[in-house]
Amino acid sequence: MRKIGCLALIVAILLAAALIAALRSWGGVGPMEEPVAVTIEGGATLTDAALTLEEAGVIESQSRFLVFARFLGSSAPIRAGEYEMPAGVSQSEALRILQEEAAVQRFVTIPEGMPAVLVHERLMATEFLTGEIPVPEEGSVLADSYAYERGESRADVLARMQLALDEELAALWAARSSDTAVDTPEEAIILASIVEKETAEPSERPLIAGVYSNRLRTGMRLQADPTIIYPITQGRALGRRIRRSEINARNDYNTYAMAGLPRGPIANVGREAIEAVLNPAETDALFFVADGTGGHVFAESYSEHRENVERWYDLRRQRGEMD
Repeated sequence: MRKIGCLALIVAILLAAALIAALRSWGGVGPMEEPVAVTIEGGATLTDAALTLEEAGVIESQSRFLVFARFLGSSAPIRAGEYEMPAGVSQSEALRILQEEAAVQRFVTIPEGMPAVLVHERLMATEFLTGEIPVPEEGSVLADSYAYERGESRADVLARMQLALDEELAALWAARSSDTAVDTPEEAIILASIVEKETAEPSERPLIAGVYSNRLRTGMRLQADPTIIYPITQGRALGRRIRRSEINARNDYNTYAMAGLPRGPIANVGREAIEAVLNPAETDALFFVADGTGGHVFAESYSEHRENVERWYDLRRQRGEMD
């Protein structure tokens, strides 16, 4: 009887020691010496996730992790996404991260007015995207911020940007005003790209669209400086004053040398610029010039416009920007 009692005590001690060892293993320092990112695919099971953790070196054994998780871990479901696992993360903490932490969010932003050559550069420089892409067609991308996943292809991200433009343009075109001066969705993007390049003030877009709409209806040349620059730099900054020879240059873009719209967009546009072109402000203005504060001053007559231009020149001379 005494032997049975001693044997039971030994078994109890061994079980307690095994339990303590298991708890220490489950909650103790893991094998990872440096932080690592792991990606859990949509629809992955806990078994799948455990294999991912093992392959990444976060845990030592998939099977041991699954046993511990079943008896010692939470029953909450794991979530898909990319997760940062810190160095030395324990098995219990790794499971908690997959169940409770927010997945890593990655974004690439295309600002309004960014030309295609710079969109290409930005996508090629974006961390964790894969593969090569050509320079996209000018004006084919909707300026916005886009989420992406580690390892996603640049081609897929670009396709999503272009689809976003197609969908946004279709919706805005269907709700266009009868006052719009453009006849097709393609013309809307062309004029919107000029509006984007002419102002950095969102509130001015409808009014500038109104000025250009008035000019198109009356057959006046748009005389938009960005259309002079585009065929020279493909939308990059010119870095100097425009030359007289460039103002007079005849090509498919320069709206100083021809009436109507350029042959194509000169930048990528956002939703607001498209909406401004399709619903322009009601105005009799035909001219505008910078006011020195980042915005513009508008005029209905050429004489009034010349006065505004002279004020702008005087301000630039005071700033030492002109001789």
